[in-house]
Amino acid sequence: MRQDLLALVAGLGTGLSLIVAIGAQNAFVLRQGLRREHVPAIVAVCALSDLVLIAVGVAGLGALVTVRPGVLTVIAWAGAAFLVAYGLLAARRALRPGTLRSAEAEASSGSSVHRSVLTCMGLTWLNPHVYLDTVLLLGSVAAGYGTHRWDFAIGAGAGSVLWFCGLGFGARFARPLFARPIAWRVLDSAIAIVMIVLGIRIATLR
Repeated sequence: MRQDLLALVAGLGTGLSLIVAIGAQNAFVLRQGLRREHVPAIVAVCALSDLVLIAVGVAGLGALVTVRPGVLTVIAWAGAAFLVAYGLLAARRALRPGTLRSAEAEASSGSSVHRSVLTCMGLTWLNPHVYLDTVLLLGSVAAGYGTHRWDFAIGAGAGSVLWFCGLGFGARFARPLFARPIAWRVLDSAIAIVMIVLGIRIATLR
């Protein structure tokens, strides 16, 4: 197999292995996809953010996080607070039946695209694991491919784009399961647990 193609496939596999996991960002994209709310904008923010971070890591700028660990510490505390706050909001939705609405009602009266995009950016850029996984880890692996490191980056970027498009736009196929408010309670409960646990974990690792 040609070296450039080998690097591209390796990047695709490595990128997907890091991103396909239950996390704050994926949980948010899934919920937006189920609600059919600002999905193109949310998918674009997630995919473009990953592409930028991958490019930064492959270019070698990820060394900044190593040289200046204080930068990551500030991001970690801000991210932990953000995740816990978002998790508490999800828990509030799940624990108060009066605030629950059907999928159709949520889609027609949901939050603005501006608010959704800002939330998505917070879940993406305030998560220190994004920098450790995407910038440092992918950047380090890519460096091993030498002159083909950008082929690796293209593969990793393609993996991110495919995943977020599939998660965001593919969530519609699960909508029949969320035709009743109780399903949204279960989803919000799961999101609350994921967000709060991640937030506490990030804070306690400082």
